[in-house]
Amino acid sequence: MTIELEEPPLTQDNKQVFKDLLGGTMGGIAQVLVGQPFDTVKVRLQSAPEGTYNGALDVIKKLLANEGPKGFYKGTLTPLVGVGACVSVQFSVNEYMKRYYDQKLQGRPLSLLQFFNCGAIAGFANGFLASPIEHIRIRLQTQTGAVKAFNGPIDCAKKIYQSNGLGHGIYRGLVPTLFRESVGLGIYFATYEALIARELRNDKSIVRQDIASWKLCAFGGLSGYTLWIGIYPVDVIKSKLQTDSLSKPVYKGSIDVVKKVFASSGIKGFYRGFIPTILRAAPANGATFAVFEITMRYLG
Repeated sequence: MTIELEEPPLTQDNKQVFKDLLGGTMGGIAQVLVGQPFDTVKVRLQSAPEGTYNGALDVIKKLLANEGPKGFYKGTLTPLVGVGACVSVQFSVNEYMKRYYDQKLQGRPLSLLQFFNCGAIAGFANGFLASPIEHIRIRLQTQTGAVKAFNGPIDCAKKIYQSNGLGHGIYRGLVPTLFRESVGLGIYFATYEALIARELRNDKSIVRQDIASWKLCAFGGLSGYTLWIGIYPVDVIKSKLQTDSLSKPVYKGSIDVVKKVFASSGIKGFYRGFIPTILRAAPANGATFAVFEITMRYLG
């Protein structure tokens, strides 16, 4: 399948890479500010022992009662900096790969598979950055009660490293993160580009830069849906590993998580927290793509 993209040829230069990084950073900041409350609810549901919560609404009620509205933004500093960096890597590598294919194909349109490859490579590169950032964020998000194990992201990273080192500590959950990012972002970016191409085919009087902001939000939201529908169980596996005890871990690895979750909860165990994730997908990813595209237009 070939997708026609009616836009000017892409150029490979340092200035363009800087623009991609800046655009991705702005998109990442928008994603965190819009999506963090949903993500906190999702992580609480994914990581809490069986029976702790009766669903997303129960998490919200207990969080408001025990921690107040600011509880939804617990650990926000880490994702604000970290997700900004992650989305920056995602978008810049994806755009770089699109330029690579554009040169290789000498201006011929990229296929859907090639767009998937661009996103998958971007996801794999991003996984090495996302894994430790998400690990620290999740540790902070799941802290409850008056006594806190960690006093912020730096203290959290320091204590994880001191107790478990790099591979089994800071980078715990790396394998499922790499799989989630590679497959997920391949689907994510391919879906978005397919929707953009469809819009340009339907209205041949416009170019990419003319597409309305609300449509960019809608395309980003739909891309977020396909991302999470495709890889959500892998995210649960990753979260189980990253919220496991540092001193007395319950899980030996990803396969052990799969066995134990299935034994205790069946298939539904891999979809705990799915509703807040899907509710988050449209606004968070819509904001991400819209802010990225608008920033790129502003930068020229």
